[in-house]
Amino acid sequence: DCPGKEGMGGKKRNLALLRSKLYIGERRRTEPVVESTTSAGDHGTLRRSQSDRTEYNQKLQEKMAPQVGSSTSATSPQEDEEQISRCMMARRVKIIAELMQTEKDYISDLDLCIKEVIQPLRNKQIARFDVDGLFSNIELVHQVSAKLLSLLEEATTDVEPPMQIIGEVFLQIKGPLEDTYKIYCYRHDDAHTMLESYEKDEELKLHLRDCVQSLK
Repeated sequence: DCPGKEGMGGKKRNLALLRSKLYIGERRRTEPVVESTTSAGDHGTLRRSQSDRTEYNQKLQEKMAPQVGSSTSATSPQEDEEQISRCMMARRVKIIAELMQTEKDYISDLDLCIKEVIQPLRNKQIARFDVDGLFSNIELVHQVSAKLLSLLEEATTDVEPPMQIIGEVFLQIKGPLEDTYKIYCYRHDDAHTMLESYEKDEELKLHLRDCVQSLK
C-alpha cells in the first residue's frame, strides 16, 4: 500500500536486470566460445569472435588449396612394384658383395696365421709346445673357406644379379663346413687353456711374441 516501498522494489528489480545484462555483455566480449541464440521455431544463429572466424577461414583455405605436384607424382601400382623390386635387387647385390669381401679378408688372415705363426713354430720344434693342439685344424678351415669363396665367385662372375643363386652354394658345401667347424669349435676351449699356460712360461711366451711381431 506504501508508494515508497513499491519504488524501492522497482529499483531493486531494475538493478538486478542491469547486472544480468552487464554480465551477458561481458561474457560475449571476453569469451571466444560459440553461443546459441536459438528461439522457438528457429534453428538459431552462431556468434563467433573475430579471432575464431579468422582461424577458421585460414584452416578452410589450407584444406581447399590444391596440392602442388599431386597429379604428377602419382604412380601406378605396377610402377611402385618395379621400384620396390629394383631396391631389393640393389640391396641383394650389396649383401653378396659384402659376403664375398668378408670371406676374402678371412682367408687372408688365415694365410698370415699359417705362414707367420704356425709354420715357424713347427720348424723350431720347441719342446713342450703342441702346435697342432694350440691351432687345432685351422689349416683345414682355410681349405674349406677357400672352397667356399671359389664357389661364390663361380656363382657370381659373369652372371646377372637376378640369376645369381647363392643359397645353392651353401647347400653344396654344408657338409664340409659342418664337419670342419665341429672339430675346431670342439677343441677351442682346450686350445684357449693351453695358450694361457704357454703365456706363463717365459721361454714359450718369447716364441709367441716373436710370431706376433712378425705379423705386425
